[in-house]
Amino acid sequence: MSITIAQNSAHPLTVNRLGYGTMRLTGPEVWGEPANRPEALQILRTAVESDVNFVDTADYYGEDVTNRLLAEALYPYPPDLVICTKVGATRRPDKSWVPYNTPENLRASIDNNLRTLRQEQIQLVHLRLMGHGPVPLDEQLGAMFEMQREGRILHVGLSNVTRTELEVGLKLGEIATVENMYSYAQRTTMQLPHGANPGGEEVLDLCEQHGIPLIPFFSLVHALPKELNKINEIARRHQATPAQINLAWLLHKSPWLLPIPGTSSLAHLRENLQAADIRLSEKDMAYLG
Repeated sequence: MSITIAQNSAHPLTVNRLGYGTMRLTGPEVWGEPANRPEALQILRTAVESDVNFVDTADYYGEDVTNRLLAEALYPYPPDLVICTKVGATRRPDKSWVPYNTPENLRASIDNNLRTLRQEQIQLVHLRLMGHGPVPLDEQLGAMFEMQREGRILHVGLSNVTRTELEVGLKLGEIATVENMYSYAQRTTMQLPHGANPGGEEVLDLCEQHGIPLIPFFSLVHALPKELNKINEIARRHQATPAQINLAWLLHKSPWLLPIPGTSSLAHLRENLQAADIRLSEKDMAYLG
């Protein structure tokens, strides 16, 4: 299963429909070095060897831990590998998440990503929105599109967006992808300590209408008890784990979904990748809802 990013542009990117998110390779609270650095590096290598060619990262993971791990493990990168990064946020020493989204901030983040990833151009960059701060969306996106014209960014996407914000973004320029929280049990807005995370269900139909891949993060968030009972039953039928069924549900929900499950365990990586081979029937999907 594959999906095409920016299919109507001069430079479309085709990737396999199960990617890898690097966030969990960092230390506790997405901060600091991994507990097992050799395993973290091996996870990245194994993912690519297993036909994962879409990897999600950010320079505020760690800080900058996952970008450095990617370069160490995979550079020079395979020609078909798409590395997607995010800008618009940063971390304070107290591990809090704060906006970093003025045009100057965004340019500094892109410079940092290019340097650490050892790239001359980043294929896909998500502008992560951090609530309604003092910097208007059109000013943030304007800076992103300017760097795209300069050749520093190939494609621009949006992350953590409401439906209204996506509609505004589509009027300002080409939005290649959207990255929102989405899982079987958590489909709409979820309140987290650092703010609200809009859900994938709120924008999925809009993404489908415009041919925009929707990239779910937190796709392995713990299911609620009622939903977990249903997932467990389907998992038993398919001799699979609940996590695998969660991923399979996303893959069957829409051809425009590109899950990026993350893990710090090599065994769990292999388990997650097996979800792509699970075929849920129409009856399974109807039961899951």
